Amino acid sequence: MVNAVRRYGRVFQTGTQQRSGREFLFAAEMIQSGRIGQVKTVTVSIGGPSHDCYLPAEPVPDGLDWDLWLGPAPWRPYNGRILPGCGRWSQFRDYAGGWINEWGAHNLDSVQWALGKDHTGPVEVVAPNGKDVPWLTWVYDDGVTVYNDGGRNLGRDAIRFEGTRGKLFVGRGSLRTEPADIMHQPTRPDEVHLYRSPGHHEDFLRAIRTRQRPAADIAWTARSMIMCHLGNLAHWLGRPLKWDPVGETFVGDAEANRWLQRPYREPWTLTT
Repeated sequence: MVNAVRRYGRVFQTGTQQRSGREFLFAAEMIQSGRIGQVKTVTVSIGGPSHDCYLPAEPVPDGLDWDLWLGPAPWRPYNGRILPGCGRWSQFRDYAGGWINEWGAHNLDSVQWALGKDHTGPVEVVAPNGKDVPWLTWVYDDGVTVYNDGGRNLGRDAIRFEGTRGKLFVGRGSLRTEPADIMHQPTRPDEVHLYRSPGHHEDFLRAIRTRQRPAADIAWTARSMIMCHLGNLAHWLGRPLKWDPVGETFVGDAEANRWLQRPYREPWTLTT
């Protein structure tokens, strides 16, 4: 999709609306300006991975084309709890990536943005093992480590950055620092100033008019979603994975690389 958007000069904004949030913007500017020093660790609250679906078969309702709804996903019997609106379909890995993808699309995207890593990604992801690795963990090539606390703090302070000179906590409608005075002064003229979105919808409309890239450009979101998929794959495979963010392949791992594209159920195909 990124290649197609660039090839045809399209404007494509994704729904990662935290890129238009003032608290997330200020947090990213403070972090990139070094107010909390060198960032060492980040903790995000995004929940767990998707899983297999074992729901029992139910009669297909009149008027629903179940085969079409499944699309390229493996065939399975209908169950009403799978359909959108029930709050369950996104937790089954035939259709989605669970809470890691749902909240990770937002909070991991904010991490990528704040760390200035929109053009890259982690080089390793480690699945929790119930022993020395309690949380799903991503590691960048500069040593910055990101942990998922499993969704224990999805609201306030959903992201915690820890640096050599302080900590920064940010969530929707929430921003604080330790020490508190780190955030008392607005971004100074000599500090990093990032693009200021006028609001997510207006930003999209402005990008259409100007042909400039929107705040939540598809390329940045694609990198963030890769982080989500890496997290799910580490859970499903149950072991650490080495990742090449440039070539977008797993390093020396044929088993993991087979997950980069799943087989489509006939007669579905993907045309590029």
